[in-house]
Amino acid sequence: MPVPSRPDRDDVAACRALLKAGSKSFFAASLLLPPRVREPATVLYAFCRLADDAIDLSTAPQAALARLGDRLDRIYAGAPADHPVDRALGVVVRGHALPRAVFDALLDGLAWDAGGRSYATLSDLVAYSARVAGTVGTLMTLLMGNRHPDVLARACDLGVAMQLTNIARDVGEDARAGRLYLPLDWLAAEEIDPAAFLRDPRHDARLARVTRRLLDEADRLYRRSESGIAHLPLACRPAIHAARLIYAEIGIALAARGHDGVSGRTVVPRARKAALLARAVMDSGRAGREAGAAALAE
Repeated sequence: MPVPSRPDRDDVAACRALLKAGSKSFFAASLLLPPRVREPATVLYAFCRLADDAIDLSTAPQAALARLGDRLDRIYAGAPADHPVDRALGVVVRGHALPRAVFDALLDGLAWDAGGRSYATLSDLVAYSARVAGTVGTLMTLLMGNRHPDVLARACDLGVAMQLTNIARDVGEDARAGRLYLPLDWLAAEEIDPAAFLRDPRHDARLARVTRRLLDEADRLYRRSESGIAHLPLACRPAIHAARLIYAEIGIALAARGHDGVSGRTVVPRARKAALLARAVMDSGRAGREAGAAALAE
């Protein structure tokens, strides 16, 4: 039987429905991708969404992680499970020569979540973010046809920046779920007891300073990522620049709320997203200021 060059239309539609409900920022930015990239990117993000939910929503996360590894084994063996995301990802993996090692790194990060790991330093947190989000930036860049190490490094920068933004935004939500991602040495410097915060997460000036530091690091990586965006195929740049702008805007909105990631979830209003999408189309071709920067050690 010949290997299909594109995923089944119904399988892609199922992936798209999954993202429309659970990954709204990506869904908005993906509308700017050319169809040849939008389709496999939708499949990739659907798998990442499925994998993340498999750990977050499971009462037995280690078993869920093992099942994800088995599903990847089957995908790379050319015999995916009978599930629309698996079938579609199997086609995408073969068609774009996506390395298994990158997916394995993603599962490493999910294993850290499943084990309830905490992060002593910013470097430890960046190592986690590189696995759960830098991997996605790498895979997206490969889907666009660029395999240059410098461009892949900038894609990792962007993924890590987005993850740090998510962590800053979701401090309260994560704490109420028993998770704490903020660097423990930063909390110690502010005399915040992690165990006490998890028992009763509250926002105060000390926590605001920690959140601001995290967003400052994200902003540094957003700036580094720009040179990579400028080396993507021209038709792909607006979508990736839009994703960069929308996620950075979450940090701006969070700062406007006093860096309060505990009292409520910070969102970018639909009208503002539309304006950022338009801006992305207009200025996505400009080069970044940190071309040639070394890849993150993590």
